[in-house]
Amino acid sequence: MKKILLATAALFATLSIWFTCSYCRAIRHETNSRPVTHEIWDALVKKHVRADGFVDYKGFISDSSELNMYLKLLASAHPNDKNWSRNEQMAYWINAYNAFTIQLVIRNYPVSSIKDIKKGVAFINSVWDIKFIKIQGFTYDLNNIEHNILRAVFKDARIHAAINCASYSCPRLLNAAYTPGDLDNQLDTAMRGFVNDPSRNRITVGKADISEIFKWFKGDFERDAGSLRNYLNRYSNVQLNDNTEIGYLDYDWRLNETK
Repeated sequence: MKKILLATAALFATLSIWFTCSYCRAIRHETNSRPVTHEIWDALVKKHVRADGFVDYKGFISDSSELNMYLKLLASAHPNDKNWSRNEQMAYWINAYNAFTIQLVIRNYPVSSIKDIKKGVAFINSVWDIKFIKIQGFTYDLNNIEHNILRAVFKDARIHAAINCASYSCPRLLNAAYTPGDLDNQLDTAMRGFVNDPSRNRITVGKADISEIFKWFKGDFERDAGSLRNYLNRYSNVQLNDNTEIGYLDYDWRLNETK
């Protein structure tokens, strides 16, 4: 079993490197689009996402024509380094991840969990590996956007508080679009809100029970702050000291649906 897991990890690493290189070629040479605006998405999430991040999926179904209009706009404009700033690209991909996740859920609604849409092995054949996202001739899945674009290209751990996997334990889905001009502030606010959200992280001086996101992507947080403890202290209202015990909460994959 250990050999199988190691082989799977090695295969995923190889595919990640290949895909990231392919994506870099795309943004540098193969598209000539201009940045798009995100007003349609902003209006949709303001209407159908509560302040606590829970989603009215039935509302999105009723407004599916507007959602499809926004997704077609995204599909018509693949980011590139020639015409798009870093913030324009980053905001695009964060909004795209969240919007295409909503589309995937409502296409299969009702479901109890996003994982019920397609069970399988992560990075190989799970729901996040369904290649349904088509943008100017390029085809992606949600894992591509998260791991091979947002994490690999932009290298900013705050994205883990901005993208939403349609589940209870995910960071809140923002009820506004991410925008290039306000992106840094939005990402800081999202991460601060996530770290201090007692339904997702419980931090005291003596004990920190935190989201498994901080375990799964520990390397991202260590890269940005030197250690996971340092990263948490950037955003936590309660500062961890060297003796603070760190544990991880079980992840709740139930659909983040309003009742």
